[in-house]
Amino acid sequence: MCGIAGFFNPKKDYQEQKAYYMKILEDMYTVQRHRGPDDCGTFLSSNVGLSHARLSIIDLEKGHQPMTRTVGNQTWAIVYNGELYNTHELRNDLLAKGWSFETTSDTEVILVSYMENGAEFVKQLNGIFAFGIYDPIKNMLLLYRDRSGVKPLFYSVFDNEVVFSSEIKGLFSYPSIVPRLDKEGLNEVFSIGPAKTYGKGVFKGIDEMLPGHYMTFSPFGIQSYCYWKLESHVHEDDYETTVEKTKELLLDSIKRQMVSHVPICTFLSGGVDSSIVTAVCAMELAKKGEQLNTFSFDFVGNDKFFKASSFQPSQDRPYVDIMVKHLNTNHRYLECSIQDQTNCLKSSVDARDLPAMADIDSSILYFCSKVKQYNKVALTGECADEIFGGYPWFHKKECFEANTFPWTMDLEARKVLLKDDFIEYLDMDDYVAKTYAKSVSETPRLAEDTPEEARRREISYLNQKWFMQTLLDRMDRTSMYSGLEARVPFADHRLIEYVWNVPWDMKTRNDVVKSLLRECGVGLIPDEVLFRRKSPYPKIYDKQYETLLASMVVEIMEDSTSPVMQFLDRKKVETFITSPSDYGKPWYGQLMAGPQMLAYVVQINDWIKKWDIKII
Repeated sequence: MCGIAGFFNPKKDYQEQKAYYMKILEDMYTVQRHRGPDDCGTFLSSNVGLSHARLSIIDLEKGHQPMTRTVGNQTWAIVYNGELYNTHELRNDLLAKGWSFETTSDTEVILVSYMENGAEFVKQLNGIFAFGIYDPIKNMLLLYRDRSGVKPLFYSVFDNEVVFSSEIKGLFSYPSIVPRLDKEGLNEVFSIGPAKTYGKGVFKGIDEMLPGHYMTFSPFGIQSYCYWKLESHVHEDDYETTVEKTKELLLDSIKRQMVSHVPICTFLSGGVDSSIVTAVCAMELAKKGEQLNTFSFDFVGNDKFFKASSFQPSQDRPYVDIMVKHLNTNHRYLECSIQDQTNCLKSSVDARDLPAMADIDSSILYFCSKVKQYNKVALTGECADEIFGGYPWFHKKECFEANTFPWTMDLEARKVLLKDDFIEYLDMDDYVAKTYAKSVSETPRLAEDTPEEARRREISYLNQKWFMQTLLDRMDRTSMYSGLEARVPFADHRLIEYVWNVPWDMKTRNDVVKSLLRECGVGLIPDEVLFRRKSPYPKIYDKQYETLLASMVVEIMEDSTSPVMQFLDRKKVETFITSPSDYGKPWYGQLMAGPQMLAYVVQINDWIKKWDIKII
């Protein structure tokens, strides 16, 4: 994976101030070097500048970017962040059409595929990606993002110019773009966060490229195109065929995503999702006489402090042990201490350029830094719950019937620290209601659905457009902060397309959560893991962590320059800090409870300070 950035203006000649714009390009890759510590490069012509920081995974020696291709006296250029999983098929097709290649990289295949087939070539790609291509014939910049939004891409448009970057910080390297936050942005942080509305960059004037879209920028203006979206169809396969096809798609996705010129590893939580991914990888490597590296994550002291809840019924360690023994992997148990956790709170904001999922982001960031010491590529079990219906809100009556986002049904928990006049200014309930209604209205409908099945489809759509995006953002930023490439086999668009239309009674046969996925794992992993009740990513239960967070918030309150205090009610915060926390009633997702609210305040304060954000 990599960090990409650049700018384009069809009415400007960047060569007239070459040194100035080359310096901007260098600044753009410098702030993203964590995404690509192995190499960097720039490309500048009259109308376009491209910047790249490279993490070398495929064709370690010849994959330098920006990559160019010259035909006649015209030069095409590309900056690419991602991994293509059908490179071999595409390359062979292009070879048959007379093209030749100087590298074995997927970057060159993508550029040549565009030159051969035009803008819609993206429909042929199977992978995770965000990239920009400059077409000199059309004097056009094209920006693309993968179907599921695994790889990030942000942009800003002003005065005939577009500036783009993998991460928001890359945009701030361009002198005209400054951090500003208006009422909408504040609502994204306080009413929606740590999620965010798809397509929004939170900061004023910054947008996010939508998944499954590409955009063109040319002398004729800006155009946006949707090349992929979910479509609802009547599912005609019987149960046995459905299991067979689902398993075939899943196993093919996992095997394809093992492609790498450096050794891979997997994250192994002991849950069904990561265990299936790990089992396939371990078995494939064993055929070559190789042993798979695996990693599991937990917090120091959780064996003593863990408290079971309806959201988190069990610890992971016993199930990890079963899988390690079953597969004979080279396993490392990684633990995060309270101090590690706290130290990474600020770093996780730096990684995302936005307030994050508190100790969840900060601990994953810490763990990824440790994994990177052994491997550069990791396969994960992310996205299975959104696709196969694993979360509680797919099953609980109150969530199913809620006329709002089921992972944050009660906004009162978000208001508990805020000033009353700020709450009134934001009109949080209205913002959330309108955002929710817009998303639900976009759900691909099917006339044959019963009312109950139609609601299942709505919840599934919300999960894939919202919750899954939050977790994909989290995985990308926390891993790439240490130059670790995290892959997500469950986000393969072929698997998503197929399972989307599978009826609920097949996904949860005999009322077993994710029974369809579990059927796919029969024979791959032991039954005690395969039929384990879902337990999400671990969180810290040591009360000392909450005490430490409280002291950090007190320090913020005592500092007259703390920017977050313009939004907080001092008396409300003091009451909150001295009251017992409810660990069993999250305000976002399954894990964001009382302590995470304090951590979120700390992150918002650090975020505004770091970027000197102007509230407008």
